[in-house]
Amino acid sequence: MKVQFKLFATLSTYLPPGAEKNAVTLSVEPGLTIHQLIDRYQVPREQVHLVLLNGHFVAESDRDAALSEGDALAIWPPVAGG
Repeated sequence: MKVQFKLFATLSTYLPPGAEKNAVTLSVEPGLTIHQLIDRYQVPREQVHLVLLNGHFVAESDRDAALSEGDALAIWPPVAGG
């Protein structure tokens, strides 16, 4: 199945080759969870702050949910500034 994986700011370095504009479309096996995808690309979980699935916030406790065909997963690191 196909999912879109988006990493922003400093996390974009974890995207695989072929990514464009902080995003890549991946072929993944059915049942793959959000956490498994994060781990597959070695994105440090402590750097995963804001997670959106199809534009909706995903709490830490819900990140073991399985992805579905056509999902878009977007992740940002913690940010600071003013």
